[in-house]
Amino acid sequence: MTDIAPESTNTPAPLHLRFPILFGPHGLRAGWALLIAFALCFFLFRNTSFILQSTHLVAPHALERSPGPLPVFLMETTAFLVAALVAWIMSKIELRPVAVYGLGGVRRLTYLLAGIAVGLIAISLLVFILVQSGLLIIDQRLLSGSQALLYALLWIPGFLAIGFFEEYLFRGYLQYTLARGLSGLSRYLPGNLDPRTVGFWAAAILVSFGFGAVHGSNPGESPIGLFCAAFASLIFCFSLWRTGSLWWAIGLHAAWDYGQSFLYGVGDSGTFVSPRLFQTHPVGSPLLSGGATGPEGSIFSLCVLAIIAGVIALTQRPGPHSYAAQLPSQPPDHPADLPATTT
Repeated sequence: MTDIAPESTNTPAPLHLRFPILFGPHGLRAGWALLIAFALCFFLFRNTSFILQSTHLVAPHALERSPGPLPVFLMETTAFLVAALVAWIMSKIELRPVAVYGLGGVRRLTYLLAGIAVGLIAISLLVFILVQSGLLIIDQRLLSGSQALLYALLWIPGFLAIGFFEEYLFRGYLQYTLARGLSGLSRYLPGNLDPRTVGFWAAAILVSFGFGAVHGSNPGESPIGLFCAAFASLIFCFSLWRTGSLWWAIGLHAAWDYGQSFLYGVGDSGTFVSPRLFQTHPVGSPLLSGGATGPEGSIFSLCVLAIIAGVIALTQRPGPHSYAAQLPSQPPDHPADLPATTT
């Protein structure tokens, strides 16, 4: 009888061992993934903006000149679709479910409606404080009757589009991938810290300061307004961390902008929409009134944002659907992810 030689196996080594510069244990390294995503965003945003303007659907710089409901809706919806397309492409490249980038989760409609309610209450509280303090004057009502109702409805899609676009752009794929890449910082920090927590909040700080810095291009923006935008971004990240999705943040973001821009007719980073319900103007120190920035530039805005953070802490308990459950449990190149060696 002859011995039968064991069948040889030609299983290729994992990608992170064959191409360690490009791939880690969790797939394509975060730096390369972000580089590809940024290139896609640049190409698609540039071309879609050109198409909208060349077809005269949206006039150049339309969002800077008292924009109306239609240009806001077209620009913001197109921008959101670009961000969503890039996230979908990257999910295919990285072999991940696109839902992990913030639009999955449970109780989506409930979170969206709850965020809208909190957003309207919060901006109403801020405007009330400013009006009662004599820092904001309501000059006149610009719309009434059926016209007021018509534009109240027409503005809803546009501000929802703003909420979807800005939240998904900053706290969707970007937040997830940065958190994945920065989780390795836990190895260099004292204590036995969860790499998912370290990565998420390191990414949240970077994203939030970036979110605030982007607002610097808005007309009439102020230093306190930029800080408030960054602080608001951290609060949105806090909700994302607790709920595991962006739905609550989208609702609050949309309702806050809707309330200040249409409902109360105040500046939004220096921009006024038209038509709007009221004509207003600030009085006194810009630090207190917000000045040309609008209520977001007031120091009282920080107080209202702190209240929102408290609402999140009390109503959004961490659980099995939190954001941490969607992130890799160990940082890139963690020893437990590497194959054992034999001597």
